[in-house]
Amino acid sequence: MEAASPSSDMFDEIVMAEDRFHGEGYQEGYAEGSHVGVVEGRRYGSLHGAKIGSEVGCYLGFALTWRCLLQKCMDEKNSKKRRALESLIGMIQKFPYEDPTYDKLQEDLEKIRGKFKQVCSMLNIQSDFRMGSERSSLTF
Repeated sequence: MEAASPSSDMFDEIVMAEDRFHGEGYQEGYAEGSHVGVVEGRRYGSLHGAKIGSEVGCYLGFALTWRCLLQKCMDEKNSKKRRALESLIGMIQKFPYEDPTYDKLQEDLEKIRGKFKQVCSMLNIQSDFRMGSERSSLTF
């Protein structure tokens, strides 16, 4: 076998340079994109997780407060309200805060919202939960 001449190796390097640079650029871009994607995903997840936590926390505080207020009222009308409050509290306590991969997270959150609206209706309270960039509020 003949040894390759220095000029043919240099020619091969020049011809293959475009492919090599393309491959290296792709790898660098992919690595940078993956890093930026992880950072952006973490920020997005933290923001939306905090919003959901704030919303569910307000529902729980509301329910616990009303449970205490209705504790002394033992008539049938208030008994239904207390059962609805207990149901809402139970749903919130079972909510999987620690598992962001839970596949029924949105479904369960909608059920909690629906139960909260039902309880507010039973208590004759108009509720409006808003999450804004400035603050969150639960108004009555």
